[in-house]
Amino acid sequence: MMIHIENLWKVYKNGSISVVALKEVSLDVKKGEFVSVMGPSGSGKSTLMNIMGCLDRMTKGRYILNGIDISGLSDYELSKIRNERIGFVFQTFNLLPRMNALKNVELPMIYAGVSAKQRHERAIEALRKVDLLDRKDHKPSELSGGQRQRVAIARALVNNPDILLADEPTGNLDSKSGEEIMAIFQALNREGVTIILVTHEPDIARHTDRIVTFRDGMVIKDEKVTDRLDANEVLEEMVKQNLVFQENMV
Repeated sequence: MMIHIENLWKVYKNGSISVVALKEVSLDVKKGEFVSVMGPSGSGKSTLMNIMGCLDRMTKGRYILNGIDISGLSDYELSKIRNERIGFVFQTFNLLPRMNALKNVELPMIYAGVSAKQRHERAIEALRKVDLLDRKDHKPSELSGGQRQRVAIARALVNNPDILLADEPTGNLDSKSGEEIMAIFQALNREGVTIILVTHEPDIARHTDRIVTFRDGMVIKDEKVTDRLDANEVLEEMVKQNLVFQENMV
């Protein structure tokens, strides 16, 4: 099991007031699964992602990541887990504006103590995986939103993480760019990468194997996707529709 979460609670304290963000959450994710997490704003899905990404601590419960019990780790141990075992992809890309795509992708490896030669080779390979090698010398301001998100995905992959956590990765993108990003995620998943994706878009969730739905800090539904969308097929259909539209305009 890649992820085992058992009876997880997260309670925030504000003076004498307690706010329960997560309550009695139990969840298993197998190695190589592609899982989406859905729910309304304030349902607890982002809090769960922060805990799974070792960015926040649970109040009580158990979280095991690929055999490692996260519950009692020190801050240093958590930072090591974050850098070596978890890849993050955010809605806002979080790229450094003064660095080109290649340097942005190399960044996590600097903190991991990887040699300059290895950093370069692995960053090149990661950019090749997301089909953006020809833009390696471009800065974020010279890239489209979809291209920036590809750089962010490449950066998340360079340390060969156990899991990839994606928080609304298509939220700032148009439909075509969003499908291109989902095509990359599906290709990575076919290679065995375990992916957990937060989204508010039902059609995006249908690209995954399984949808876990949250409400009021609890899991209210956990079901397999029976009508899974293939992003490459969706993109092909978009191209066909665009061609038909152009023909009708002539």
